[in-house]
Amino acid sequence: MAKSPNVLLILADDHGYGDISVHNGPSIQTPHIDRIAANGVRFTKFYANSSVCSPSRSSLMTGRYPDRVGVPGVIRTHSENSWGYFRQNAVTLPSALKQKDYHTALIGKWHLGLEPENHPCQRGFDHFHGFLGDMMDDYYTHLRHDINYMRHGSDTIDPQGHATDIFTEWSVEFIRAQAQSSQPFFLYLAYNAPHTPIQPPDDWVERVTAREPDISPQRAKYIALVEHMDAGIGQVLDTLAETDQLSNTLVIYTSDNGGSMDVGAHNGPLRGQKGEMYEGGIRVPTCAMWPGHVPEGHVTDQVALLMDLFPTVCEVAGAPIAHEIEGRSIWQTLQGEQQDFSDRILYWLRREGGQRFLGQCQHAVRRGDTKLLHNSPFEPLELYDLSSDPLETTNGSQTRMDLFREMSQLFQAETQKAGSVPWQR
Repeated sequence: MAKSPNVLLILADDHGYGDISVHNGPSIQTPHIDRIAANGVRFTKFYANSSVCSPSRSSLMTGRYPDRVGVPGVIRTHSENSWGYFRQNAVTLPSALKQKDYHTALIGKWHLGLEPENHPCQRGFDHFHGFLGDMMDDYYTHLRHDINYMRHGSDTIDPQGHATDIFTEWSVEFIRAQAQSSQPFFLYLAYNAPHTPIQPPDDWVERVTAREPDISPQRAKYIALVEHMDAGIGQVLDTLAETDQLSNTLVIYTSDNGGSMDVGAHNGPLRGQKGEMYEGGIRVPTCAMWPGHVPEGHVTDQVALLMDLFPTVCEVAGAPIAHEIEGRSIWQTLQGEQQDFSDRILYWLRREGGQRFLGQCQHAVRRGDTKLLHNSPFEPLELYDLSSDPLETTNGSQTRMDLFREMSQLFQAETQKAGSVPWQR
């Protein structure tokens, strides 16, 4: 019997829609992300499930809306500014894949809780080599608020080097070790690049500035951080090829939210950025390849979200899903076919603190090409028609009152569905 396909799921942190070269990102070169797109399917309308980190990651791991699993906002290392608790009854993707005897690994950033019961190895991963916290204050010390959150399993470790290089190296080691195994693997490689601090290795900055002498120092550093990550992805793909595993591996690349423009990111022509419900905050670069199964060079405008990867990977692996999820498999889309999702109501949220939010939420809800968004709890709702106004320039909330009321009702219904799920312990 043929071995089930391996799955390599690569998640970047704050990588904006415009910052890959295949999307004509200014001055940027991402040959290895482009390689996934060229050898497979590239999405032009793929979305994160939130405008920030933890909620999107919870959806990726569960196939559910973030607030349905207790993660409406960012889980932080300080409890007074933490806005979620990853529910114990949420079934994770690695747990689902273990039904099909997958060896499951997370290398890189977790960001779904520091509690012992929410350690990755308690949530379905056999192997964890990475960072538990929300972000690193330094890519070389790996500390957050002077605390070390780097772990190998449950052991605290202090590896040397740039975090991107470390996560790449550990992934290469894992893939080499798996080459002789009869078990298929699921590797969730979660880089913390290009999240702040924008701290690429110096030689990568020099390379960019020599090639692009006219760009700003800030943009040069950001590009260097992305290109350094892209080179790491190339090493991982090369290792799959060298160990003769690439032909039996579904590779997916995506990001947890849009780019942060105030540190040099570029979200293409889209309005907004990380932390906002405009397209630039939630639409992310996404592509997937699997030789012989996913057509090469296919581009799709199918609307899909991170939560859709849960049922997609389960379908590819033959793992049954016996519980309710909001995600839908996009395996047909990955095979180059059309899927009719016209009946879908899509919903985004982020709960946050600080003076801008005061513990309240921002939201968006979408039906077809109509999008209602609430970018701040203290600002009016906005209504956009993405078919005629993809850059969200014309707010129709005061001119299309019937549609505005309809969408507001959908927004209310989605909010009610989450009301029974606590987001604090």
